[in-house]
Amino acid sequence: MNPANLPFDSEAMLQGLRGWVECESPTWDAGAVNRMLDISAREMAVMGATIERIAGRQGFGGVIRARFPHPKQGEPGILIAGHMDTVHPVGTIEKLKWRREGSKCYGPGIYDMKGGNYLSLEAIRQLARASFTTPLPITVLFTPDEEVGTPSTRDIIEAEAARNKYVLVPEPGRADNGVTTGRYAIARFNLEATGRPSHAGATLSAGRSAIREMARQILAIDAMTSEDCTFSVGIVHGGQWVNCVATTATGEALSMAKRQADLDRGVERMLALSGTTNDVTFKVTRGVTRPVWEPDAGTMALYEKARGIAKSLGAELPHASAGGGSDGNFTGAMGIPTLDGLGVRGGNGHTLEEYIEIESLVERGRLMAGLLATLA
Repeated sequence: MNPANLPFDSEAMLQGLRGWVECESPTWDAGAVNRMLDISAREMAVMGATIERIAGRQGFGGVIRARFPHPKQGEPGILIAGHMDTVHPVGTIEKLKWRREGSKCYGPGIYDMKGGNYLSLEAIRQLARASFTTPLPITVLFTPDEEVGTPSTRDIIEAEAARNKYVLVPEPGRADNGVTTGRYAIARFNLEATGRPSHAGATLSAGRSAIREMARQILAIDAMTSEDCTFSVGIVHGGQWVNCVATTATGEALSMAKRQADLDRGVERMLALSGTTNDVTFKVTRGVTRPVWEPDAGTMALYEKARGIAKSLGAELPHASAGGGSDGNFTGAMGIPTLDGLGVRGGNGHTLEEYIEIESLVERGRLMAGLLATLA
């Protein structure tokens, strides 16, 4: 099977992808995510897959598991793992409208990571239309909560990965047309400051501001960043009335490191910030964590397979470890051969200028089809 001969069509792929992008699916809106999962489930059902719906929990949307027909159904095969949640609130489509400008196409979630999910299904569809039976059975798992650290579905992802020989993750490709063979460790933290209320006009000095303490700690957290481990505060809430000294303030912080030992030390430093100063209590609790994924022999052999396919298609395929977590952190850390960053090329993810390079839909679709057709 030569994937170069499969009739991928970027115009047809864009037409199908548009419906996915215009079905907005922010993580915290379970109903919206489920609507997106419904669309993908229907599409895979039409393709002949057996669809299983797994109910959501912790307030998140559900999970779709699709198993495609295969003579070896039930044996270890290939897992394609993708998330359908995005960071863009419902209504973003009015600010970041679906639009095509030259070689680029824009829309919320088109790059991270609906484009990659869609081209993965197109690869399966093209192989089926060619009446080609892949050496291994294929399972697709679409999840609802990756953008907030995968708190509700990590167990499902790890369990499904353990049933398979390979994991392919169509997160966005690298700008140099590369793929991802490792990811940094990431930890999230919840922050809470508790002070003492008073009337901000009449008895200001009697109060102890939680907002003031939170601001002080934010500067301290940012100052902890080094080349080995980064720290940042991305969410802050505090106070209810401007004429009251704030009793509470909350926030969320994130830390990232290339090595697990560096992250572990960073976690210790963050937790050590807890305490009471000037009658204000500051509390740090650990949230969800992604383990470091360092490429092993299995992952590198999988990469070499992909590099050979890309070369046969006339493209170089560099690789690297990457910052920013994905569900590949979990499967790679389990020691299961994992290849990440197999999705579209583009840029400006998580912004109102998110776009894809249109030509990468077909290019990466052929690469995915080549992997599915040759992995054994």
